[in-house]
Amino acid sequence: MGDRPYVLLSCAMSVDGYIDDAAPERLRLSSAADFDRVDAVRAGCDAILVGAGTVRADDPKLLIRSQARRERRASRGLPPDLTKVTLTWSGDLDPRARFFTTGESPKLVYAPSGTATGLAERLGGLGEVVDAGEPLELATVLADLSARGVRRLMVEGGGAIHTLFLTSGLVDELQLVVAPFLVGDPSAPRFVRSGVFPQSPERPMRLAEITRIGDLALLRYLPGGERG
Repeated sequence: MGDRPYVLLSCAMSVDGYIDDAAPERLRLSSAADFDRVDAVRAGCDAILVGAGTVRADDPKLLIRSQARRERRASRGLPPDLTKVTLTWSGDLDPRARFFTTGESPKLVYAPSGTATGLAERLGGLGEVVDAGEPLELATVLADLSARGVRRLMVEGGGAIHTLFLTSGLVDELQLVVAPFLVGDPSAPRFVRSGVFPQSPERPMRLAEITRIGDLALLRYLPGGERG
């Protein structure tokens, strides 16, 4: 367990567990105050990870927004932005995505052996493609990130990635924001997918903190106890 970063999984969902609806526009689940809180959490991490599905669907920049936070990082000898990380099994990533075109920090793409070589050629140096084995192993990804100096990793989705990390027992902290409404659409994406989770009734997570952010509730869980 010492050969991997501290993993902080961050997500906002509706009361009934949805992270989006089925409309073309992205569903806004957080408030301005919560977006600023998330930005502060990002600023305390070394790398940020999303799945390739999130890169395709949301085209996120994954940058620290606050100039003051960027400057504070720089004053400590850190890069202004986090290392960006994504996982892909198919290699279906657009080189024009903002994941690759924004920010000066490294962009790491972990892919299975059968996908890595072709993807590296297609990206043409916009990001470093790392062979994560066949099949792709999450432990390999985390060990490689640790070797690169990543001590604190923020994971921001989507549902397949949440499920992968949680079912693998590789989440040290879960920051879950609950929005004050329901979506109720079975075709919309949820916080997690089906899986066998170690966070079971026999092994519940520990609720470390509850914070009110307007009408939002931030629940901070420790799935496996404290880990520095």
